[in-house]
Amino acid sequence: MEIYLIRHGCTRGNLEHRYVGSTDESLTEEAVRVIAKSRDSYPHPDIVFSSPLNRCVETAGLLYPDLGITVLQELRECSFGEFEYKNYLELKDDLRYQQWIDSGGTLPFPGGESREAFIDRCAWAFEEGIRAGVQKKCEKMAFVVHGGTVMAVLDRYSLPHRDYFDWQVKNGCGFAGRLVMEEGQIRITELRGFPE
Repeated sequence: MEIYLIRHGCTRGNLEHRYVGSTDESLTEEAVRVIAKSRDSYPHPDIVFSSPLNRCVETAGLLYPDLGITVLQELRECSFGEFEYKNYLELKDDLRYQQWIDSGGTLPFPGGESREAFIDRCAWAFEEGIRAGVQKKCEKMAFVVHGGTVMAVLDRYSLPHRDYFDWQVKNGCGFAGRLVMEEGQIRITELRGFPE
């Protein structure tokens, strides 16, 4: 089974390097043009799952206008809590932010999620999508999600394993891989980036 993990197109908050979690932004006009123009360079799935947030639903609709989109609530981006929609310049003097940086991003966001809780949530939703796709006998599945969601899923399932921050991906880009079962566990192998 082929799996495609696609990060949504660019938003204003992305351009300003903000922590955009629950803020429900739409794509920029430029992102809409770029994605629509490059649609043919993306893989062609049998089924598409999306985060419920506008930036993902819009991206999925632009890429796959002829496929229905299945929204999975738990695929949404990490809850950044009190850091939501702030950027480095706004946070650099906040001691809690420095502590979070020093922890390698493992401390929970103040008032938000921990990395481990976020990974668990995304993994649960990803497996829900896989089960739904298998039930419909799909051979190719796309997940149009957030950068953090891509990192969470691949931190959990990549083979060979690479860590969370190793899977950072630019807006509108993603990873393709093959879903396999190894010792009763879901794994994603043969991972490669796209579009080239």
